[in-house]
Amino acid sequence: MKNKKLLSVFLFSFSILLSAVEKTAITAESRSVAFVTSTLLMKHHYEKREISKENSLEFFNAYLKILDPMHLYFTTAQVEEWKSSSGNLFEKLSNGDVSFGFTLYTAWIVRLREYESFVKQLDFASLKLDGNDVFDADRTKCGWAASERELRRMWVARIKNELITLRLLDRIEDEEAAKSKDDLSKGKWKRKSPEERIKKRISSFVKTNEKLEQIDILSLYLNAFAAVFDPHTAYMPPKMEEDFNMSMSLSLSGIGAVLSASEDGYTKVVEIMPGGPADRDGRLKAGDRIIAVAQEKQEKVDIVDMNLTKVVSMIRGKIGTKVTLTILDGRLGAGSAPKNIELIRDKVLIKESEARKEVKTVTCTDGKTRRIGIIVLPSFYVDFQAYANGEDNYKSSTRDVKRLIDEFQKDGGIDALVMDLRSNGGGSLAEAVTMTGLFIPDGPVVQVRNADGRVHVELDEDNGECAYNGPLLVLTNRLSASASEIFAAAIQDYRRGIIAGDAKTHGKGSVQTVQELKNFLKFIGIRHDTGMLKFTTSKFYRINGGSTQLKGVTPDIVFPSYSDAMDIGEDKLDRPMPWDSIQSAPDIKICCNELERCIPKLKKECMDRIAQSTEFKALVRDIGHYRELKKRKTVSLNINTRWKEYLAEKKITDEQTKLMKLDSDLASSAEKKKNKAKDIYLKEVIRIAGDLAAMTKQKVSK
Repeated sequence: MKNKKLLSVFLFSFSILLSAVEKTAITAESRSVAFVTSTLLMKHHYEKREISKENSLEFFNAYLKILDPMHLYFTTAQVEEWKSSSGNLFEKLSNGDVSFGFTLYTAWIVRLREYESFVKQLDFASLKLDGNDVFDADRTKCGWAASERELRRMWVARIKNELITLRLLDRIEDEEAAKSKDDLSKGKWKRKSPEERIKKRISSFVKTNEKLEQIDILSLYLNAFAAVFDPHTAYMPPKMEEDFNMSMSLSLSGIGAVLSASEDGYTKVVEIMPGGPADRDGRLKAGDRIIAVAQEKQEKVDIVDMNLTKVVSMIRGKIGTKVTLTILDGRLGAGSAPKNIELIRDKVLIKESEARKEVKTVTCTDGKTRRIGIIVLPSFYVDFQAYANGEDNYKSSTRDVKRLIDEFQKDGGIDALVMDLRSNGGGSLAEAVTMTGLFIPDGPVVQVRNADGRVHVELDEDNGECAYNGPLLVLTNRLSASASEIFAAAIQDYRRGIIAGDAKTHGKGSVQTVQELKNFLKFIGIRHDTGMLKFTTSKFYRINGGSTQLKGVTPDIVFPSYSDAMDIGEDKLDRPMPWDSIQSAPDIKICCNELERCIPKLKKECMDRIAQSTEFKALVRDIGHYRELKKRKTVSLNINTRWKEYLAEKKITDEQTKLMKLDSDLASSAEKKKNKAKDIYLKEVIRIAGDLAAMTKQKVSK
């Protein structure tokens, strides 16, 4: 067993480590957790990282980014002093020495207290909000303050920006309330002033970080170390481990959204889970930033700079209760005005996450009407427990898709099939392989290379049986990841079907494993939960030899898309693993040589239709507007200017709502259900599918 080899190394090394542990404030347990974490990653992560000055400096920079991502608390002199003594951090951590991390954390707390004191003494009435000052919207790209005076000027600018944001929110709420029965002036609670809310939030932020337990501070430091390896590697302390296990089992009662901590202090929406309350409501989208949370009949709590775990706990709650999120629209740039979204907490409806079908008819370029089958697949799911128990009727995405294809046959057949994998974040590797097997005779589907360089080829072994032989299109976007990319890549490499969608898929071509640290620490007497380590052990490669890592899958036909302009995808993450290639897999049998001939013509006809489409023209215009907004590096600190910008943005978004020019890449299933005729991507793919059926001699499902 692989773990036995690890244990033999650890038992010998622990005896040396523990004999050297001094009686300091940092416990032997913390040092042991650090030692195990560093040993596992340096020896068994896919990307080998040696003890070196360069890796140590990356470690240092990653930790600074966790503590002060917006460069708001430290000066250049402080950073340079720490940097000069950070060249051996990898070596220190390999010996269980985490003192540097706690030293920097203490310095950060000192700065937070100074910031809190500064804000408490600040005369808010004297702040001028009608001048020409600006605030750097993304200070991660800015340098550190050259002096204490410059640091305080930055603090004033940040407070002005927050003050303007909250005043705009209050004004928007008041105007909305004046149009409805829910008049805030006669409301259920008395709203505190923006000044009071800012002071309260900052004090709460400082107190929360002052009270962190040693394991939580250690977690910050170890996650900076993990970040040097790749963005999917992480140390999870016991509380976070509990959250991870709950999310994996889909047992949360909340809104059905995957959240992450953003560098600017906001909580960012990463993904909307199919079948969840947010998905069914349709307003919250990937890329939105949450700035406040309110429980039913209670005042909003500003969550800027709040720990992500605490934010998640506030959003969770009993089924049937209401939670109000105040968000900044991800599509309107750094200066977007806030808006409220009320959601009713509920469990994710698993039924909504299952494969589902429909049939559309389309008149093709040859004048004939054809039936196009559509299967929407939100994830590659399987009931692992039922499968392990040997149950004959265990639930799986492959079985469900096969059943839906059989139903197409029973209901009159189809002339072409569209597999809709938009926002499918992946799931089971085995399901991706068996799903591909529904459409190809047999052969390799994906190659997996482990940290030792050994390559394993996953095969479709169904003896040449196909569930469907006809024309096939796969619809993807930048949120199609992992198993989705394996499926799409195999379909493309076998020339089995056409891929259409965003300029590329997500680009996650790595495999993670999870190790509970107590399995190693118990041999030195630490038997309670000490968290777990998630780290990358393998990498996916297409059957043509190219990795799906970073580059993802490039469609044969690319549509204009909002998400291509947004910071979505593996290439937008810090320190992603690189793209590379290996030898192509053997025995690849091309399924349809006709596609090489068909794709150029289908692409030209598609681009011609898009160029003439009123809806696509409007979408392209709005994407261009978003790109211009995104270029802005600063936001105005003039409240009147910000209000005018809000009104201009509101006019655009109101037009989008009326014309339904929303990009379906990031739209929820609720939006798609309410606006089926407005899903311009699916509508275009159906036309492509119909024309492909007219051009090829592939078998169809009748």
